[in-house]
Amino acid sequence: MAKQKKLSSNRQIVKKISSYILLIAITLFMIGPFLWLLSTSLKAGSENIFQYPPKLLPEHPTLSNFSKVMEVFPFWRYLFNSVVVSVLTVVLNVLFCSLAAYPLARMNFKGKNIIFILIITTMMIPFQLLMIPVYIISLKLGLQNTYLGMVLPHVTTAFGVFLMRQAFMTVPKSLDESARMDGANSFQIWLRVLMPLVKPAMVTLTIFTFVSAWGDFLWPLIIVNEQEMFTLPLGLNMLSGTFTSDWRLIAAGAIISMIPIITIFLLLQRHFIGGAMSGAVKE
Repeated sequence: MAKQKKLSSNRQIVKKISSYILLIAITLFMIGPFLWLLSTSLKAGSENIFQYPPKLLPEHPTLSNFSKVMEVFPFWRYLFNSVVVSVLTVVLNVLFCSLAAYPLARMNFKGKNIIFILIITTMMIPFQLLMIPVYIISLKLGLQNTYLGMVLPHVTTAFGVFLMRQAFMTVPKSLDESARMDGANSFQIWLRVLMPLVKPAMVTLTIFTFVSAWGDFLWPLIIVNEQEMFTLPLGLNMLSGTFTSDWRLIAAGAIISMIPIITIFLLLQRHFIGGAMSGAVKE
């Protein structure tokens, strides 16, 4: 018995060590490109970034690349545009997806499941197939070179409706009945009862929407042709065309563009797992 317990204990230790080694390897693989990008942005002009064997640590670390990017390029304008577009997209997406998910989760009406299935099937349609008709509609509405033109195509997503519907379904319906007995209508139940109880799901949707809006390149490229309305991805694309031989500046610009995403995730990460789990609950 003692030998069996010892063997079992050794196996558990080996299993844990193997798991940690695997996780560390995956972590290094995932953050490797970011570390290399950060290293390139900190290297001085005298260092050869294409040397072999490559060196991860800069010989003479410097922040001059970051200041130079901001001096020679309208970086703050692009940053402002990205912030406006991302914040508007997140607020409207969370609002409209929650409003659309509420009747699908809490109300009974004919064809509810069919409507939900049709919404989910739109996830299989790539946005590239919709760009031309959406672009034509945007032109007719006068939305070219406007913040609203960059935001409207993404204010409601099938993923957001699905996530919020599943989160609403985890809340007991007895709370709705209690609220109605107190005189609350459907809108008040949605706003004051359900929304505070599904904050993890809202945070999850916020993170996904913000990352998607912040890194969106294709749609702003189509709908915007004035440089002062460019977002950071478009600005970085011009940066690579302007400084084709200086990848240090390009790396510095890319690092600056990542800071808001990393900050948002670090601030909201404690809610992320709970939101993803609540969105995965089946009916």
